[in-house]
Amino acid sequence: MEYNLADLWEAVVDAVPDRTAFVCGDRRLTFVAADDRIDRLAAHLRTLGVGPGDRVALYLHNGTEYLEGMLAAFKVRAVPVNVNFRYVEEELAYLLRDSGARVVVAHREFAPKLAAIHGRVPTEHHLIVDDGSGAAVGAELGAQDYEAALHAATPGRVAVPRSADDLYILYTGGTTGMPKGVMWRHEDIFFGAFGGGDFNGERIRTPEEIADKARNGRLRCLPACPFMHGTAHWIAFTALLSGGTVVISPDRTFDATRLWGVVAAERVNLLVIVGDAFARPLVDALDHGVLADEVAGCSVILSGGAILSPAVKTAIVGHLPGTMVIDGYGASETGGQGRSVTVAGQEPSAVPRFRVGPQTTVLGEDLRPAPPGTVGLLARRGHIPLGYFGDPEKTAATFPTIDGVRWSVPGDHAIIEADGSITLLGRGSVSINTGGEKVYPEEVEAALKGHPAVFDAIVVGTPDERWGERVVAVVALRDGHITDFASIDEHVRRHVAGYKAPRAIVTVPTIERSPSGKPDYRWGREVAIAGLRDAAQLT
Repeated sequence: MEYNLADLWEAVVDAVPDRTAFVCGDRRLTFVAADDRIDRLAAHLRTLGVGPGDRVALYLHNGTEYLEGMLAAFKVRAVPVNVNFRYVEEELAYLLRDSGARVVVAHREFAPKLAAIHGRVPTEHHLIVDDGSGAAVGAELGAQDYEAALHAATPGRVAVPRSADDLYILYTGGTTGMPKGVMWRHEDIFFGAFGGGDFNGERIRTPEEIADKARNGRLRCLPACPFMHGTAHWIAFTALLSGGTVVISPDRTFDATRLWGVVAAERVNLLVIVGDAFARPLVDALDHGVLADEVAGCSVILSGGAILSPAVKTAIVGHLPGTMVIDGYGASETGGQGRSVTVAGQEPSAVPRFRVGPQTTVLGEDLRPAPPGTVGLLARRGHIPLGYFGDPEKTAATFPTIDGVRWSVPGDHAIIEADGSITLLGRGSVSINTGGEKVYPEEVEAALKGHPAVFDAIVVGTPDERWGERVVAVVALRDGHITDFASIDEHVRRHVAGYKAPRAIVTVPTIERSPSGKPDYRWGREVAIAGLRDAAQLT
């Protein structure tokens, strides 16, 4: 047996067949029942000609079907591809072309978008999960109903020899604004981000040990964030591969009170969120009606993808003194790298400081280990990705080999402290993190400059109490042109997903750029903050 994700899953199923694996609304699946559905989906994928290395796109909201799709793809040695369900047609078409996805598993509400780009993408087959939306599924897709396909498929495990070298791909935004697929070997993602068989870090030493670990598994995990992001399905697989249960909220929109209700009803002991965008409403709900005693069994709240503010951490442990609040730090290119823990009676650190393992350090400009106290680039070695799918140039830049050691250096600036902890300073690039979503300015700037009134533009992130950062555009208009926010907003939203659209616009005579033509983002941020402050004073 190797560290193959499908093999490891099957070993857990055999060890704890009758334990609950998935809960989503009224659907409750034991490990063996879930495995039957996954086997049937895997068998159906094989009838479609899907095999080793083929990509299967998952264009889905959270639900059991998302994890079923991932595991079924792994069973036939195919590669699941995460699709951001907020994408507009242009972005969706790019991702499906870039990944070369042969099959798309999608919720019914997304069928019209798939139909609109049909013929421009390589997708050959569509499986539609009925979501009650009533959206029309055009005949041009030749789509099959997901549940009907499972019902008609041959039961039983697919006999396919698998390898620890089989691929897992996670699509993430790139510095150019276009998504890039980060390629991992199964063994590396298992140890790098899927827990290695244990949420607390006590990793298994042989693949066969996973069965014994699973028999003692007691995690009941609720990922509140979308499975289309790594944070959610990383923690879901951490729970499943340690014999735990994944509880999935059936709600399509985030409602803090309802989420606390699921935590209480399902005895969730690990809640996973993304930064203050989730945490502030959860605290507000505790302030206004949710009884702390009913959710006190939630012993761990983990934030991944965005760091919690100290005030929010203090508020959480004030309501739930028995709960540990963890900021988990990592990236698609590194996996999990470190944790910052807050408990009742402890003052949270004013700066994001993390305890990291021996494989993580800070490298200087020469890509050698930096001395304590100096600013450098956060890096990880060991179980790291192979690189970016179809992009050897970017792979070489992000995953350099120094003195025979291969590193992942995605561009986060940090300081290594004397005690070995890491203080995170932020991404060296200019990406904006708004509620856990990464927004890359160049893509939004390109959309802005397509508006007839816009001559030049720069996009920056400004501080936001709830979302961490808000997207703001600094715009220079063409001579003789006037426009309003609504006109620009409507234009931008035709080209990029809504969460990328600027929430405010500050106009200036000219955009400051370097002699080489590069925008001055520091200047842009200062101008944006000042412009928003002045506007607030006038209202």
